[in-house]
Amino acid sequence: MDTIPIPYASPYVSLYDAKTQLSSLVERAARGEQIIIAKNGVPMAKLVAIPFRGEPRKPANAMGITYIAEDFDAADEEIIRMFEGSE
Repeated sequence: MDTIPIPYASPYVSLYDAKTQLSSLVERAARGEQIIIAKNGVPMAKLVAIPFRGEPRKPANAMGITYIAEDFDAADEEIIRMFEGSE
């Protein structure tokens, strides 16, 4: 991976290298490294970690769903007949 130092910034990687090495770049960013992605030698984007907010997100329960029936995803025989042209 090509790295060229830029004054006052982290080394940067080419867009091609960023595409082929995205997973490892994300891991590096998660560990605190700032990664500058350049296109044709011009810095275009910065990959950084998202700050940890202290606790996992809690669902808002916006729809008010408290129960899901056991047969929720069971096939509806009437709809099956419609698709098969039986009705």
